[in-house]
Amino acid sequence: MLNPFVKNRNYFITYLAVWMMIIVIQTIILNYYQDIDLLASITDAAVFNGILALIGFNLWYVLKFNLKDHQSLFDLIINHLLAAIITIAIWLISGYYLLVSLESANADYLTFLNMSLPWRAIIGCFIYLIFILIYYMMLYNEDIQQKMRIEAELNNLVREAELNALKSQINPHFLFNSLNSISSLTMTDPDKAQEMVIKLSDFMRYSLSHDRNETTSLRRELENAQRYLDIEKVRFGKRLRYVSNVPETCLDVSIPNMILQPLLENAIKHGVHNSTEEVLIELRCEPSEKYIELHVLNDFDPEGTRPKGEGIGLKNIRNRLQLLYHRNDLLQIKLGKIEFEVILRIPKNPTA
Repeated sequence: MLNPFVKNRNYFITYLAVWMMIIVIQTIILNYYQDIDLLASITDAAVFNGILALIGFNLWYVLKFNLKDHQSLFDLIINHLLAAIITIAIWLISGYYLLVSLESANADYLTFLNMSLPWRAIIGCFIYLIFILIYYMMLYNEDIQQKMRIEAELNNLVREAELNALKSQINPHFLFNSLNSISSLTMTDPDKAQEMVIKLSDFMRYSLSHDRNETTSLRRELENAQRYLDIEKVRFGKRLRYVSNVPETCLDVSIPNMILQPLLENAIKHGVHNSTEEVLIELRCEPSEKYIELHVLNDFDPEGTRPKGEGIGLKNIRNRLQLLYHRNDLLQIKLGKIEFEVILRIPKNPTA
């Protein structure tokens, strides 16, 4: 793993800026408070801090070595003590001999240099500790960020799996009944049977091709809903009458894909399926500033089996809306004496 000061450009610039500031401060201290001439002060500060800045980069790899698995706290402390001693020794020896060669004619400075080694060693210990603490903080922060990324990826995978599971729960009876209807038509009306095969194929192709996409336009959903209803009309004939009242302003709004089919399937199940008379299924769209409201209404025979409210299909829709929009108030059911209504509220701007 690369040093974070190397990987991150902003960190690298900050690192250089801090060391430049330290060089300036040390130069001022040596020149004004230790009476070292300006050139020697600049040289001293630049050499010692430049070497320490370079060594500081490599301390990252010392720390990474000490993070081996199954290492005891005692071993960790011993390793850092040895690393600190070696680091400070390299720093002082290399800096000392380099400055001696550069300032060999400056006797006053060389005297100061010899006297300063003990307190430089103490400062070196503190700087080593600061380096290690900063690197540990960076590792800790990086570990947290990585865990958050992994958690977010897992949540997305779980969410996608849940959505796919919900979307895949198309009533298999619809497919079986459609195939049976087409089979019957092949004997009585082959042209009609061929037309229904194409519609069923288009419907299934739409369902599968949108399996991984979360939203589509209402226009495309209506087209697929019409395919579904055309297929069901083969079974129910004149008992099924469908009316759509959708203004142009609603057509390009994004809605969850395959959301209309289970609504219409629910209307057929509780209306057309239980009636011997014509049943009207109406789809309305009412736009507002923040939402579009989709109303699916169907008549039902009051003397027959009354709808019980929320079945599996509607529960799946409610769960999908919860996963997509993080709200549980977007599906409403109204049960009248002879009419069943499902209201779907779709936010126009889900992130708002």
